Amino acid sequence: MGRKAKARKEPPRNAPGAAHAVFGSTPNWPLLALSLIGVALAGYLSWTSWSGGSVQGCSTGSGCDLVLSSRWATLMGLPTAFWGLLTYFALAATAFLASAARQWRLAWTLSFFGVLYSAYLTTVSVTMLGATCPYCLTSLALMAAIFAVVTFQRPEGIPGFSWQRWLRIRGPVAVGIIAFLHLNYIGLVGKPPAVEDPTLRALAVHLAESGAKMYGADWCPHCQDQKALFGAAAKRLPYIECSMGARQGSPQTAECREARINTYPTWEIAGKRYEEVLSPLRLAELTGFDLAAATQPPAAPQ
Repeated sequence: MGRKAKARKEPPRNAPGAAHAVFGSTPNWPLLALSLIGVALAGYLSWTSWSGGSVQGCSTGSGCDLVLSSRWATLMGLPTAFWGLLTYFALAATAFLASAARQWRLAWTLSFFGVLYSAYLTTVSVTMLGATCPYCLTSLALMAAIFAVVTFQRPEGIPGFSWQRWLRIRGPVAVGIIAFLHLNYIGLVGKPPAVEDPTLRALAVHLAESGAKMYGADWCPHCQDQKALFGAAAKRLPYIECSMGARQGSPQTAECREARINTYPTWEIAGKRYEEVLSPLRLAELTGFDLAAATQPPAAPQ
């Protein structure tokens, strides 16, 4: 058969039916179901981290709180749970691939790294933090289940496949990435992630739950000073952005105009206003927060 005749028989890649060669009509149900559970779990943890809310069953000072507020709770400036969310989304997407060999390669590689990284985080929480997090352990179990299912589903007859060759590259690469991240976490490579002070974190959460409000603007240096007093826990403050622009003189938001905010920062606590930078001690006094009790380590279980 000549080249021209062969070309007529092969549909172009951008033909309407070409997408069916990539995605199948029936997904890999076990992989999809486990991945969606992971999406729900990691999505919930990501949302609580960004919103500054508290995780259900994770009281201040508990082992879960210690793990989720440690430096290992963030990666590259984002919640570690968010990276887990992306991984679970990617695994769910691979469940729709039509090619069994391509689906297996991608799903196995993702779940292999995922289970190693989850095992690393669990090891750190137990050995270095002396605490465990039920949510993290659940994610580890989910990732391990996905890895086991995908490994069991390996299709026969993948061209040139052998476990020795397959692991020779992926094993060292995964271990190398995790080792590099560990060196960053402990401060030997690059700048380690910021760690939330447990007391300041508890105070910031208390301020939000008590109904206090902090009005400010991104360009306001005193607002930055106020946030700096809380360090990494500043993201949990009940902060309301008043400026619609990045420079002084920008129009105010409707919420701040209605509240008649003229000075930044302005704190609104129990119906009273304080147009100044307030120390954590002063904020604790105004809202009835017991700083002394918050600094006490949690009692050992009986």
